[in-house]
Amino acid sequence: MRQPARIFVTWGLVAAALAIAAARYSERGGEVITGAARAIDGDSLWVGEREIRLCGIDAPEFRQTCERAGRSWACGREAADALRAAIAGRQVECRARDRDRYGRIVAVCSTGGVDLGAAMVKSGLATSYGAYAADEREARDARRGLWSSRFERPADWRAHHPRPAGPM
Repeated sequence: MRQPARIFVTWGLVAAALAIAAARYSERGGEVITGAARAIDGDSLWVGEREIRLCGIDAPEFRQTCERAGRSWACGREAADALRAAIAGRQVECRARDRDRYGRIVAVCSTGGVDLGAAMVKSGLATSYGAYAADEREARDARRGLWSSRFERPADWRAHHPRPAGPM
């Protein structure tokens, strides 16, 4: 192969690689991560080997309890179960927006065209955390999930119940 032809082929391969890489990024510039997922709790999940925190929501921690009709209920476990049910057996697509202080990818995730963050807030099993304010108002007005109970906001609960230091 002559030198000009080799340069043309090399640049063609570079352009193709860049086009493939660009196709993996959303219109907002974040990486697109797709695959089978499993819930960790009500606002975080694994997609393959990548830990993802749902953008714009805050769900009760797995060990967190709330009070409904004078009785304790496992609102954190219920939130995790709701996310688990929403993703069960479905492909999840997440569009990365940021990384949190723990290094997790913060992303907007959906399955079957349903925004998982919006679904969790609308069900009342997560609070709005910078997004989904209208969905939170709807859940609060309908007294769904957390809004049918007395609860401590997840961030406040975490502040009062820090994780133990050391490996998990």
